[in-house]
Amino acid sequence: MPHIDSVTPEAVTERLTLIFEGLRQKSTAKQAIYRNTIAAFDLLRLVSQELVVELSRKLTPVDASVVIEYRPINEMEFHIRFSGDLLVFVLHSNIVTFPDTYGPMPTAYVEEDFRRRFFGHIMAYNFMADSIKYQRLNDPGYLVGRLLINIENHYFLEGVQQLEMPDLDMSDNLISPDAMKLFVESAMIAAVNNDLIAPPLPEIQKITVKQKIENQQVSRGSKVGFSFYKQHGSIDGLPY
Repeated sequence: MPHIDSVTPEAVTERLTLIFEGLRQKSTAKQAIYRNTIAAFDLLRLVSQELVVELSRKLTPVDASVVIEYRPINEMEFHIRFSGDLLVFVLHSNIVTFPDTYGPMPTAYVEEDFRRRFFGHIMAYNFMADSIKYQRLNDPGYLVGRLLINIENHYFLEGVQQLEMPDLDMSDNLISPDAMKLFVESAMIAAVNNDLIAPPLPEIQKITVKQKIENQQVSRGSKVGFSFYKQHGSIDGLPY
């Protein structure tokens, strides 16, 4: 490694140029992608609230005890609670990319512009509503879907089989109210159809003091889990 005193002004200038170009191209692109992701998340909030109102209007005359509600948590999270289920939508602050063989990466649309290789992402998880209500910290949640948004406001959706999956080619997949509503509706259908299974009796014969103190109901059921849509270059809907 050259001594710091031997570094030429030209070498310093070259490094500064490389840093500048990296900031100008990649960092600027990531900022634009993040703004698109925030806008998509806000749209997801709006269609979720509208959907909750619409479903409540239909269900209340049939059975007023069935509660469907939208619950804002913070600027990066909101919930939809319906019956015993809870959908948790989370906006992630990081911009990500994937291996060249994963999902939409090898398509002509992505390969035409390096900026299309980067994505903001929104995750949707399914929990039992009582897990959050009673703070049962050991209860699992299940990933239902992951929404990826790029610099041109195109999206790629992956997740459980019940989701309406678009093609790997993102060129025609633009963020829209209809697309976001379909995402939420499909996630709710997946959650509703994922039933609780009671544990076998031998598994609940003993209860610890810790479980009793933490108000854990050891006889509670657990979700079956989900089957994921098999994408090229992925395992169970997630990258290698």
